[in-house]
Amino acid sequence: MEAKAEIFVKTAGGAYPVYVARGALEALGGIAAQCVAGRTVRIVSDSNVAAHYLAGAADSLAAAGFRQSASVIAPGEGSKCFAALQALWADFHGCGLTRRDLVVALGGGVVGDLAGFAAATYLRSVPIVQVPTSLLAFVDSSIGGKTAIDTPFGKNTVGAFHQPLAVVADPLVLATLPPREMAQGMAEALKTACILDGDHFRFMEGFAGRKPTEEELTETIRFSASAKAGVVSRDEREGGLRAILNFGHTVGHAIEKVLGYGTVPHGEAVAVGMVAAAKIGVSLAVTPPDVPARIERTLRALALPVRVAELPGGAGACNAGALAEAMLSDKKKLGAEIHFVLLEEIGRARVVPLAPARIAQLLPAAL
Repeated sequence: MEAKAEIFVKTAGGAYPVYVARGALEALGGIAAQCVAGRTVRIVSDSNVAAHYLAGAADSLAAAGFRQSASVIAPGEGSKCFAALQALWADFHGCGLTRRDLVVALGGGVVGDLAGFAAATYLRSVPIVQVPTSLLAFVDSSIGGKTAIDTPFGKNTVGAFHQPLAVVADPLVLATLPPREMAQGMAEALKTACILDGDHFRFMEGFAGRKPTEEELTETIRFSASAKAGVVSRDEREGGLRAILNFGHTVGHAIEKVLGYGTVPHGEAVAVGMVAAAKIGVSLAVTPPDVPARIERTLRALALPVRVAELPGGAGACNAGALAEAMLSDKKKLGAEIHFVLLEEIGRARVVPLAPARIAQLLPAAL
């Protein structure tokens, strides 16, 4: 097929296209050929995704004249580590990758983050094309150039901004995604609606509780991708506006750290974090009192948890004190304060600096 992009992300290095279309994976080779002059490509995927889509991606790239090879990592958050990063550097060297060539990240958020950081740092930057295969990556992580690995200090604490040359999102690949993984993406899509578009929040309320139609799913993907592209275009390196995309993530990332990375899916931690942030907003007279219940009701209908106690192991170690301590190493901590994203209403957010001691006071009631 001939792919046509309708969404573009504007960056300091120029605009890049986001393709959202059925069958877009078949066009990967042609898209890649327009991006780089070199003809060596290293595909990075995980074993789950590779079983379904690696052969098709490789065939498309080969048909476009690329000499292609692949690195297949273990699935899960545990692969976002320094050892996996080193292994990718070795693979890039082994296949003769140069700055004229290409890395293709074929997978969900873990693959995109890890491959993106490896590409950003190998030879001081080689090009990358992001090919998301999870709804979470479709609506969030594949767009915007944030790449990272996890460390003992926290989630995504070592990374780089490295914008892709293109994002190729084919909704057909979501057919093999388990329901729990689909729910993770819905959490991020609802987050975007919470901070930017009350009308789309109402749209998602309309299909929450049942399987969305193909048209509803595609509309949600396009809305989220377009909204993310718009925010990144205005604030590429998270100097201001882009911080609102962290709604639910301050608490969410703390949950992931306390319970152990990979123990709780990212979208589930963010879902709990959104409800907590909405309740904190009410306590601070920033958020209208009806907002937490509305968010909670929609998340439950999307098969997502809304309380820490509903998460695996959350009823024990994941208490307010432990979460407050974990937030002290979060990227959103600036100086002596943590920049917390709160809702003024559904569809509009603002960043409020809060002292850690104040957060510790507010957290117990919010969880």
